Amino acid sequence: MSAQKPSPHDVDQFILDEIDSVPHLEALLLLWRKQPRACSVEEMAKELFIPAVRAAGVMHDLVQRNLIVEEDGARFRFDTESEKRSALIEAVDETYRRELVRISKMIHSNATSPMREFARAFDFRKRGQ
Repeated sequence: MSAQKPSPHDVDQFILDEIDSVPHLEALLLLWRKQPRACSVEEMAKELFIPAVRAAGVMHDLVQRNLIVEEDGARFRFDTESEKRSALIEAVDETYRRELVRISKMIHSNATSPMREFARAFDFRKRGQ
């Protein structure tokens, strides 16, 4: 039995909850499209047009979130065990292709929110202001 198609809300919520940057999303989608093939950090860096050290960080973040798995030899692949997760990533991929600008803006605005909150912690004002 196939998994139910995720709603647009499910897609947006996944992106807000799990994706830290556009390279994170593009790395996840790239590995999803290449499944079951595994890729090295160097391959991912080349495909994503980012330095290898940045690609390594992205891969580590995705592994920590249980979105991809690391195999022996520092190779990474999409975790194909969950049909529900695969259906969600398929919907994310379709949405990202159709709504690149909206999804990119959502990721960027979500990433800056914690930074704004951190900056507010140092915004000292006089009492009564």
